[in-house]
Amino acid sequence: MAVRFGLLGDVVATVDDRPVALGHARQQCVLAALLVDVNRAVSVDQLIDRVWGQSPPQRARDTLYSYLYRLRRSLADVPDAAITRRSGGYLMAADEMAVDLHRFRHLRDEARAERSEDDRLALFDQALGLWRGDPFSGLDAFWLDTVRTDLEQEKLTAELERVDAALSLGHHDGVLADLSRLVSGQPLNERLAGQMMLALSGAGRSAEALEHYRRFRNLLVEELGVEPSPHLQQLHRSILAPDVAADPPQTGSPVPRQLPMPSGSFTGRSDDLAQLDAALLTYGETTGTAVAVSGTGGIGKTWLALHWAATHLDRYPDGQLFVNLSGFHPTEPPMTPAGAVRAILDALDVAPNAVPADLDSQIGLYRSLVADRRMLIVLDDARDPDQVRPLLPGSASCAVVVTSRNQMSGLVATEGLRPLPLGCLSRDEALHLLAGRLGRDRLSTEADAAGSIVGACAGLPLALSIVAARAATNPALSLQDLADELADQQHGLDALADRDAVADVRSVIAASYRALSAPAAALFRLLALYAGPDVSLPAVAGLVGLPVQQVREPLDELLGAHLVDLTGPDRYACHDLLRAYAGELLDDSERALATRRLYDHWLHGAHAAALTIEPHRDHIDLPPPAAGTAVASFTDSEQAQLWLDAERLVLLAAIDQAAEFGLDGHAWRLAWAVATYLSRLSRWTDLASAQRAAVTAARRAGDLVGEAHGHRDLGLALHQLGELANGLDHLRRAGELFGRLGDRAGEAYVALYLGWVHEGQGQHREALECDERALVLFGEVGHLVGRAKALNAIGWDHARLGDHHRAADHCRRALALHEEVGNVTGAAKTWDSLGYVHHQRGDSDKACVCYRRALELYEQSDDRWGVAETLTRLGDVLHDAGDVEAARSNWLRALRQLNEDNPVEIAELRHRLDSAGSP
Repeated sequence: MAVRFGLLGDVVATVDDRPVALGHARQQCVLAALLVDVNRAVSVDQLIDRVWGQSPPQRARDTLYSYLYRLRRSLADVPDAAITRRSGGYLMAADEMAVDLHRFRHLRDEARAERSEDDRLALFDQALGLWRGDPFSGLDAFWLDTVRTDLEQEKLTAELERVDAALSLGHHDGVLADLSRLVSGQPLNERLAGQMMLALSGAGRSAEALEHYRRFRNLLVEELGVEPSPHLQQLHRSILAPDVAADPPQTGSPVPRQLPMPSGSFTGRSDDLAQLDAALLTYGETTGTAVAVSGTGGIGKTWLALHWAATHLDRYPDGQLFVNLSGFHPTEPPMTPAGAVRAILDALDVAPNAVPADLDSQIGLYRSLVADRRMLIVLDDARDPDQVRPLLPGSASCAVVVTSRNQMSGLVATEGLRPLPLGCLSRDEALHLLAGRLGRDRLSTEADAAGSIVGACAGLPLALSIVAARAATNPALSLQDLADELADQQHGLDALADRDAVADVRSVIAASYRALSAPAAALFRLLALYAGPDVSLPAVAGLVGLPVQQVREPLDELLGAHLVDLTGPDRYACHDLLRAYAGELLDDSERALATRRLYDHWLHGAHAAALTIEPHRDHIDLPPPAAGTAVASFTDSEQAQLWLDAERLVLLAAIDQAAEFGLDGHAWRLAWAVATYLSRLSRWTDLASAQRAAVTAARRAGDLVGEAHGHRDLGLALHQLGELANGLDHLRRAGELFGRLGDRAGEAYVALYLGWVHEGQGQHREALECDERALVLFGEVGHLVGRAKALNAIGWDHARLGDHHRAADHCRRALALHEEVGNVTGAAKTWDSLGYVHHQRGDSDKACVCYRRALELYEQSDDRWGVAETLTRLGDVLHDAGDVEAARSNWLRALRQLNEDNPVEIAELRHRLDSAGSP
């Protein structure tokens, strides 16, 4: 008996072509969620998320278990297929080739590897013949929608490759019907346009081929403001005058070969290379065609990427792109996404006059040009996900390698990149590296000394390379001399023997440090104390307690000695290992005083920035800054916003590290200061991390005020991240603490947050009770800003409950109060609420007016979260009014405001866009 599972259409199971009863749609979702990862365990939480998304039933686990039980019974007599329980989840054990999705991918990959065009075409036909309709037809779940979109892209890619094979065999007439269907769904796809022109021309219909080019060019110019690529223009010319054309007709852009030369002395990393093979040699899967290689500076990330690429060039016949993003470059600022995209368009031979003016259109053009091409894209030395995300291609046929000192967890979570952290080299690998640089004869002659060097460098490629360079450029210097020099470094031998990460620091920079002047040496030691990726010039001045002008000279000296890097205008960074070495040289007295000045600089600057971007926040008390502290001040919200943007990663790191220096009060106050800023950016993960540290620090210090604020903001962040029960616990704890403190305004804000949580769960009456309690508490203490917020929240609650008259009344009262006190963000939220009320009443025109007013105010405050919410709702109004194109435009704008911390909102927007179809 042969079992078959079908996902590429209706979800079905058959045994010898006899159908197996799979139950209702939700139960079929469970089976689909297991079959997509056949033979791999799927956790219970993952299954619940895949089946119900963010709206699981009350007893989701019990319901899931009942579905699994019924499916097991249905499959009880099915040979070679069973749902089995594994640690933490469930697994569908079956032959992968029995699942049409996996068989499709297998046949497609076989076709790509096949050299015979006849066999290639036959394999593509077999693969595409498995499709019976839309994947998971009839099933509705956010996760399935996402997978469905990816699968449809995979199918399109396979169809285009099949057309290439058919055209190469001269089957011009035979592909025209398929091409017409594909072109109607992808009118701006340049590869399709070229294929259609080739097919028509080859079928003897050159006039129609030229007309197709004309229509495509007009559409491209109208929609994107660009001309067709030079190669499509060449194809057009070859059809116009085939005897004159210098080149044969072809589609696509020129083949870039941008990879730098790989290191000739690459060694080891067999496990890491195997992981790259597993991740990248599988075109078109929903995940796994991109890898984030991470590790400390000098660990060999670029080295590994280039070596792997050099050994797999045949897998990427359409070219290789290499972009040095300079995220941690010693002398250059990080490359902007705009600069990177422009460099890629240059590499793809896009004429300067054909490059669109705005970044979004440039990104769209780049993705169109590489769509469905088998290319390798190496994005080297990335600073953060925001720098990388615009450079990710939209096609799963491209493989991407990102290297970074950061883990890129955001890209791993939202874009499906596979993480590949690098560790140190083994002893044998390190010896091979030295042998490659110095020759085996020299190593074998001084084998003991070579072993000592390897031990002192702790397996770090950068340290080994620096020592090898010294030995190679100074032949009179024996390896034993180098080993002795390393052994003489104070504070180093024990750590080196333990393979501590500071090992190479002692070996490479000790001599440079000893040559520094006293002021530069003192500054170098203090640079061990800063948090985050870099440090500003005012913060450096605060470290040493001197005016800014007096620290420039020692900084220049450190720059010249390569002991500090310039990361941007007046921003500096030390390699992590250099900072570790510097930290060992600090004595306790200079550490304590400099740390206090540095944290005072961050705290007072962040507090001032927080109150500048949101002047209506309730204040907290700050300790006075230490003498010599450089305190930032701001003249307007834009200046404060720029400061926060520049210091975001620094401040987050400072919150985490404050405990090391006994600065618990600074930790929770810094977390308070960044709360509004992070909320507006919808960086809920960062907000939750900061507030966890704040709660721990305040509790350790016995500071109830700090603990109350930390619990409140942590509850908000956890709610936004979907941890509802945990978030409620923190909010209730915050309410208790504010009550003990007699802080009625604090209690009121907690009540508002609780109302928000209940509203998010669809518990509108509970939300109304919380918001009405907040209004009473704010009224008791005469808190006008709070009363306005509570009135707006109550108005929203009434709108959700269908009482539009009361909703409008409360919102108008809220708006009057917000305008009276000059609260811009509060007014924005209230205009948004009024827009919702009018939409529910069926008055689209008034709803649009309100939403557009809310947008103006949100954009004025640089509140990206608010902008995204309002754009989404404005799109809903326009869609209901029949203006689909305008609705899609607003939804796309909303999508661009969100980040990896908003998976639900992103999924909902993509669902809206997919449901609306093309404008």
